[in-house]
Amino acid sequence: MRIDVAVTGGEAELRSLHDWLRRDPGTRHGAQVELVQAEPSPGQMGVLTDVLQLITDNTWSAASFALALSTWRQTRPHGRRITVRRGDLTVDIDSGGDEELRRLIDALERPAAPEPEREPEPDRQGGGEGR
Repeated sequence: MRIDVAVTGGEAELRSLHDWLRRDPGTRHGAQVELVQAEPSPGQMGVLTDVLQLITDNTWSAASFALALSTWRQTRPHGRRITVRRGDLTVDIDSGGDEELRRLIDALERPAAPEPEREPEPDRQGGGEGR
């Protein structure tokens, strides 16, 4: 499962959260945490950090991850909004309260929506009418 995490406050806050999650045993177990960088816009030098990306396996715990996010947020001098995305699901954490963490855990533990099935392409070889 792939999870993207964004945080208000700029690149320094995102790097702080990245370091926090990489040191957190509950998150580190079963998840690979990386900074994902966006390509620079025309006329811009270098790359900008965009989001944290977690790639998880079956041993990963959504509850441990939610607790790590909440704990990190409490260490910040200003409350930061954390946005967590998994596919088409998005959860914002503004206060870090129990209700928000419960919504986050529920969203992350919910089975992912199946990929839409593609329509089979028509057979374009031979057998055409009017030939």
